[in-house]
Amino acid sequence: METESQKNKRIAKNTIFLYLRMAFSMLVALYTSRVILNALGEDDYGIYGVVGGIVVFFNIIQGSLNAAISRFITFELGKGDSDRLSRVFSTSVNIQVLMSVIFLVFAEVIGVWFLEYKMNIPEGRMYAAHWVLQCSILSFVVGLLSVPYNATIIAHEHMGAFAYLSILSTFLNLGVALIINYVSFDKLIFYAFCIVGINVLMRIIYGIYCKLHFQEATWHFVKDKALVKEMAGFAGWNFLGASSGVLLGQGVNILMNIFFGVAVNAARSIASQVDNAIYLLVNNFTMALNPQITKSYASEDLSYMHSLVCKGAKYSFFIMLIPSLPILLETPKILELWLKQVPDYTVVFTRLTILISLNAVLSQTLITSMLATGDIKKYQIIVGGLNLSVFPLAYIAFKLGLPPYSSYVIQFVVYGIELAARVILLKGMIKLPIRKYINEVLFRVLLVVFFAALLPIIITNSMQENLIRLFVVTGVCVLCTFSSIYLLGLSKEERIWVNGKLKNAFVRIASK
Repeated sequence: METESQKNKRIAKNTIFLYLRMAFSMLVALYTSRVILNALGEDDYGIYGVVGGIVVFFNIIQGSLNAAISRFITFELGKGDSDRLSRVFSTSVNIQVLMSVIFLVFAEVIGVWFLEYKMNIPEGRMYAAHWVLQCSILSFVVGLLSVPYNATIIAHEHMGAFAYLSILSTFLNLGVALIINYVSFDKLIFYAFCIVGINVLMRIIYGIYCKLHFQEATWHFVKDKALVKEMAGFAGWNFLGASSGVLLGQGVNILMNIFFGVAVNAARSIASQVDNAIYLLVNNFTMALNPQITKSYASEDLSYMHSLVCKGAKYSFFIMLIPSLPILLETPKILELWLKQVPDYTVVFTRLTILISLNAVLSQTLITSMLATGDIKKYQIIVGGLNLSVFPLAYIAFKLGLPPYSSYVIQFVVYGIELAARVILLKGMIKLPIRKYINEVLFRVLLVVFFAALLPIIITNSMQENLIRLFVVTGVCVLCTFSSIYLLGLSKEERIWVNGKLKNAFVRIASK
């Protein structure tokens, strides 16, 4: 049986793999977004984002099934029951095939109707929008069928393979961006078809890798009503949380389209691109951490689980704060350098999106620990209900004539309430001490934010906006953030561990 030290080393190793992927993927993705925006134009870029959002509404089902499959595969690995693990995988494939057929029927009926009669599409672009919708539907089906295979790779903690395959996908997307300007026919339709082709190719590669490396990843006919019922029950209650997430994201995006038009959708898409690039930092860390949280619950090691939950939340926030602070302070200049032409509302959308994500990242390990228990009914009723409130509140705000960014303010407030609800609920679910989370996570996070931001804000308000200020503020932000994390964010034991690692690194460098 692995020791706690061995588990931590595996988490560290997997995190390094994922960060190598992120360092490359983030730079390429940001460049790709710029090229695609310039090639398609503001309107077509907005069309792709909002029409694809119609299909994302069906993530209500996919999200709940994804969580169920990931949880059950990881949990059985923690239990060490290979026979049940094989049955879980095959049952997962059966469920995803069935859901794909159901989704196709509903998407073709509801999606086409909504596009024709409810969407605000510029004149002459409805034909292209229909092709985008069909390609989005096909991409979604491919994603549904890929879930059991992706979940198996992550559950086995083969993050190296996951990193390499993600880099391949990034290269393919870059290739599409580079050739799109040389296409003689409709660029939006061409782009939509290319994205489908990439998704199909990656699905095939993931499937081959799993069959070669994991014994349970070979489908065989299974008729296990008890297992289907158990997974369906978990997915059913998770349905509320998944549906609230879709309404909050794509639902609000469509509201913006109805009230303000595709130009605002383009600004929202760009803000999401920036946020997603930053969030890759956190996702890489939590992706490496999450399997150990679930496995520690399965093996009834709650003490180690509590440690992972608190440290994971704190470290995730710090990881995201490092790039977020300079971007928050220098958003206009960064967007100008990146995009050249910055759509209206992009600056405020980007800043508010990053603040929301900094709030949300504190809940990531809490959500993983909740899913690990399998008992999510009460949790989803309360937290999912809070999440659902964002959509109607945004509709009311827009109806009252408030600006588009009012929906972001509503979301930020609701997320704060949800964080408090999660901590209280998990006290009973996994015996997580509330005081421990407040002292080790929230208190230290607030201290770090205050002292890390103080000097950079003073400099920003004292200098004229230009490239020199951008470099100065970025450098000061990084220095202040690292210093604040080390002095205020880490415990005494954590600082001793960091000092030891730095000392060993210096010794190795000096010996060479």
